[in-house]
Amino acid sequence: MNLIEGQIQNSNIFTRLPRFDKIFYDGYLEGKVRKYRALREELACHILVLNVIRKDEDVIWGAFEDLIKRSVENAAVAVSGVYVFDVLTKDIHKEVKTYKHAEITALLINHARKCAPGEKRLIKYSSIYGILHKLNAVDWGKITLKTAVEIFKDKDIFLDLMLKKIIKNFEFASEPGLLMINDLSQAPIYNAEDEMQQKRLSALMAKQIPTSIEFPPEVYIQDKNGIRELYSGLQV
Repeated sequence: MNLIEGQIQNSNIFTRLPRFDKIFYDGYLEGKVRKYRALREELACHILVLNVIRKDEDVIWGAFEDLIKRSVENAAVAVSGVYVFDVLTKDIHKEVKTYKHAEITALLINHARKCAPGEKRLIKYSSIYGILHKLNAVDWGKITLKTAVEIFKDKDIFLDLMLKKIIKNFEFASEPGLLMINDLSQAPIYNAEDEMQQKRLSALMAKQIPTSIEFPPEVYIQDKNGIRELYSGLQV
């Protein structure tokens, strides 16, 4: 399923990135890291994305998760079949203020009723993008919700430790890649004026990437203030 057809490039993950011809979702790579596969002019690029939020804002994340769970549970009783709804990204702070439970419930029901067994659909509601996958047909309804947000518990200067975990997934990469931390926090973790944080990030890029990765990735961090390229690998 080409996610571009569902306008995934308007999501907060892809909107500031180069335009791709095709984007496919390949599920979870490790832990909460999601893997995408993109094509531009027939050149493949693997994209790893980790959605994060700082610890002192995780109550907002919990409130959003409660909202979406309620909608999914209500939709499940109105459909037949077994489904997974995997929420790819969202603007958490926006949704807890504007979320309309009845609307997303109706949207899920409408798409679920049209899904054939094995079919996947990209569903968009406001800033929420998710994939609804019908696993099989049964007389009753069940929708399993999947979400993935990493809670950043360290001091901001240790942002490099979280990034290091993602970089390790590219140590044996055989194709160009792009790595992104998508910070959903209201108070961004990345701070260009934090000298210690910047020094640690620079040291990570210099030490980890050139010596261990055959195809160096492009490394980004994105938050409410925009997107920064921390390392420029092979262009795709």
